[in-house]
Amino acid sequence: MLQTHNAAPAGQTTKNAKPHYVVELARTAEDILEAQRLRYRVFAEEMGARLSPRTPGVDSDLYDAFCEHLIVRDETADRIVGTYRILTPEAAARVGNFYSDNEFDLTRLQHLRGKIVEVGRSCIDADYRNGTIISLLWAKLAEFMISKGYDYLIGCASVGMADGGHNASNLFVQLIDDYIAPPEYRVFPRHPLPFEHLVTGAKAEIPPLIKGYLRAGAHVCGEPAWDPDFNTADLFMLLPMAQINQRYARHFLHQEVAA
Repeated sequence: MLQTHNAAPAGQTTKNAKPHYVVELARTAEDILEAQRLRYRVFAEEMGARLSPRTPGVDSDLYDAFCEHLIVRDETADRIVGTYRILTPEAAARVGNFYSDNEFDLTRLQHLRGKIVEVGRSCIDADYRNGTIISLLWAKLAEFMISKGYDYLIGCASVGMADGGHNASNLFVQLIDDYIAPPEYRVFPRHPLPFEHLVTGAKAEIPPLIKGYLRAGAHVCGEPAWDPDFNTADLFMLLPMAQINQRYARHFLHQEVAA
């Protein structure tokens, strides 16, 4: 279990109370439900995603029952403030596929499926977006991957399309030269974003989650997919653990993450 003490003052419940963060895999159904409520607030209420919740105010789907749910709790405020879900290859085999299979053709990664962990549904409470929570989540993910001996981390990293998709398109074009995956690791969107028609040449704003992937040494595995329900452009990211940026790994695996 990772903990931080004397963290930054984001999310304080009183003037003098400082957050005290604990990051761990959810242990109870109540923890998972609270994480799903956080997801609903961020995705549906804040970002406008079109969800069809079976329970009002709760974001859930068929994959949740098969996933590990990583949570960050501010014990001072007694609330979950960040979450990420983890689908192991064994669990993906039980559910029938990875979530990413719904957005991308992963045929070229077929031979790697037994070594792949998929992460997704990442979100952070609006009051806590100061960099600390995403660092805690990534630290625990790295620890999970290495302790379990998995070789690849995959995920659909989303870029909001409130601007009509221009920033997402500019971002993809700017990443091609330095971060595009080798051909043997390419995936293909089932609903492609027509980025060629949306590129403006403006410098793209990179979402923090994608920054985290790139700093760790991840590849962008092909053109972005359009997710109409979440109104996002999704980039498929592949992080080979054997190629993870070593300075990044030392930072997250050998140091306590603090604000």
